Formats: sequence, structure tokens, C-alpha cells
Amino acid sequence: MTVIVCVDVGSTFTKAAAVDVDTGDLLATGSHPTTIGTDVLDGVDAVLAQVARPDVSEVRACSSAGGGLRLVVVGYERAVTAEAGHRVGLSAGARVVHVSAGLLDLEPLVAAQPDVILLAGGTDGGNAEILLDNARRLAASTLDVPIVVAGNIEARDEVCSLLTAKTVLPTANVLPRIGVLDPTPARRTIRQVFLDHVIGGKGLSRGPRFPAMVRGATPDFVLTGVELLADSGVGDVVVVDVGGATTDVYSVVTPDAEEAALRREVVEVLWRSRTVEGDLGMRWNAPGIVAAARTERLPVPAGLEDAAARRAADPGYLPDSDAARAADDALAALAVTVALRRHARPDSGRGGKDLRQVRLVVGSGGVLRHADPARRDAILTAALTDHAGGWLLPARAPTTVDTHYVLAAAGLLAADHPVAAARLLDNALRTTVHNPLHRTSTGPTTSDNAK
Repeated sequence: MTVIVCVDVGSTFTKAAAVDVDTGDLLATGSHPTTIGTDVLDGVDAVLAQVARPDVSEVRACSSAGGGLRLVVVGYERAVTAEAGHRVGLSAGARVVHVSAGLLDLEPLVAAQPDVILLAGGTDGGNAEILLDNARRLAASTLDVPIVVAGNIEARDEVCSLLTAKTVLPTANVLPRIGVLDPTPARRTIRQVFLDHVIGGKGLSRGPRFPAMVRGATPDFVLTGVELLADSGVGDVVVVDVGGATTDVYSVVTPDAEEAALRREVVEVLWRSRTVEGDLGMRWNAPGIVAAARTERLPVPAGLEDAAARRAADPGYLPDSDAARAADDALAALAVTVALRRHARPDSGRGGKDLRQVRLVVGSGGVLRHADPARRDAILTAALTDHAGGWLLPARAPTTVDTHYVLAAAGLLAADHPVAAARLLDNALRTTVHNPLHRTSTGPTTSDNAK
């Protein structure tokens, strides 16, 4: 038996899953509040103790602690290269905190406090004037953050020479041709920036042990897990992860070829993608849920605004009554509904997604993991019956909840243990789908080690 423990160091909780990578069996899970106030390894060690086994061969981790990766996108036209960079940044697991189009205004960029800048602009062989001008402005600034250069490849050497005093990471153009989006090279480079400059540079832990353990940003590996789930027989899938600070939506959708040709856009739709809603969080950004719901003209229960303010003032708050749990459920239902509207609606500026053929909807996040089945169904059903939202809803998709934290774990295992990672997803995310998942195991509990 070969056992790997996969750890997700989140903004609120640190989770661990021990997996037999010979069989894909989930052996044990654990959870502990993330110890961001001291050393994140304190929380990591606590969950490792919960899943302790004598046969663990390796520990792998992903992280969104400390706010994750704050990315600023600098592009040419807002509807073209800036939008392309925005979509690529989200797919790479970053939190896009500012997007600049055209000639760069440094003041809002500096105010956004980025961890990394994605500098894009122009198709290959196209206009390079604004890309070069923006490189000059960044070179003259006092900013000391890595710059990923992913614009017109014919201007790349000149751009890099202008930025010799900065940390520069050149990669392929995110928009090599109009209508063609190439996210993989930039996504890979942003992941490396996260490892080198964020995990190692935010003071999350003393010494080299934590940076050596972390493979990348949690959302990046969750997207990998979602892609594996879709490709392993489920088909089109949507995942909604309701967190303390953000609500993330991941989708893998197979476009109809004829429809895709008819609606070909200036910036190609990423059919495997993630969007992050930084104003929709169950704790730090709970008031943002209420504000967004009102903007979307969704009904807000009486007293929910006060409940949201309480949660933002005390992010460690845990509901201790039926009324408090009902308020959490109401916030979660609104967060899921708004996040799905923004992710899929054609006028969202993100390309829009037709989700009618989705075969499985997966919920994630503490509010869903800790809710009973009836509460989970109510939270997800609120969004899946949202016919006033202007988006194409899944027509007949069943729902399930990632109660064992396996999406991130599968993503961490996918590169070198793809069969085990697929079986892990199959066993843990059991539900009835059009092409039923093969079921071979009853799965473990979430609290105790398997004996």
C-alpha cells in the first residue's frame, strides 16, 4: 500500500485526506482551523495527526491561505487582451484584484497590492506599441512584484529588456490570434510564481518545510480535479465552492460545435474554467452577499443583513442555534445563486456558459459539508431553479457535495496517479448520473481513521 496525504491549507480551515494511491481508496480525513495567526504548519500538523498512519510515504499540499494569489492584469483593449488575461488568471487559481486596459494608470494598480502582474497585449505579430509603453511605465515604477509577460511574442524580448530591473517571467501569448485563447503556458508560469514568491514570501510559516510541501494554489488543483471528474465518465460538470472569503465556480462544458461557431467571440470562451467572486464569502465578505443579492433583485430574508455583519466582524463565528444555521443557509443559497448567474450568464463579460447538458452539480465549502442532506438540497436547489437569472440552467443534473475534500486531493494526485485520482472521485462523489459512476467502495467516515 502506498499512502499519500493531500493537504488543503484554506483561508479558514486546513483539510487533509489520506489516499491509497494503489487503489484510490480514501483512508482518512481531518480538518482544523487554519493557524494563519501563528504558523500555518501548526494547523497542518494538527490535521496530519488526525490522519496519522505508519505507511504514509508523502505529504502534498495546496494553499489559499493568506489571501491566495493577488493578480493584476495589464492588457491592451478591455474586450480583447485584458479580458483574455483576466480569464487566464482566474483559471490559474489567482484572485484578479484589478484589470487595466490601454495605457497603464499606476495608481489603482499599486492600490490593488498585487502579488504578481500579468502583462499582456496584442496578438502575435500585431500592434506592440501599448504593450511596450506599459512595460516602460512598470519599469519606472517602484513596484517590486514578479511580472509575467504574456503578450505579443514578437515584442517579448524588447519588453523583457525594458524590465531588466524587475523579476520577469516571459511566456507564450495568452491571445496569439483573435478568437484563440492559450491559457496553459501562462497558467503554468503563474503557478510557479505562486510557489516562489507567495508561499515562500508571505510569512505564512517559518523555515523551508511549508514551501517544500506546497505544489500550488488550491483553486488551480481543484480545477484539475474537476476536469478529471468530467473526463472520467461523468461528462459536463459544475462545482460551486462557497468559502469564507469568496465563492468560486468551476465548470467543464462541451460546447455544441455549430453553436460555438455561431457565437465565436473576440476572446475564446474557456470551456474548462473557474470564476471567483471576491465579494461573496460566508464570513469576511458576508455583507457582499446581501449587497449582490439586492443588485440581482433576489429576495433577502429579514434580519440577514445584521447576520452578515456579525459574521464579517467575527470570521471565526460558528452558528450555535437553528436561527443562526438558517441565516448561514440563506447566505449560502444567495452566494451560490449569484455566483452561478455571473459564471454562466451571456452578458457577464466572461463568455457565458450553456449549462443545460451538465450531468452533475457538486457543492463544496464548509456550509455545505456540515449541513444535513435536506439543508444541502435547499441551498443548491435555490440556484438550480433560478429561472429569472438570465442563464441556461442544468436541465436534469443531480447534485452531490464534496464532503471528503477530494477535489483538491484528486488534483494534487492527477499528474502522476491519474487512475487513483479518478477512482477517488468516483468513490467519494457518488450520485446517480446519466452514465452512473462505477461503485466499488462504501467509503470512509470523515472523522476517524480507517483501521
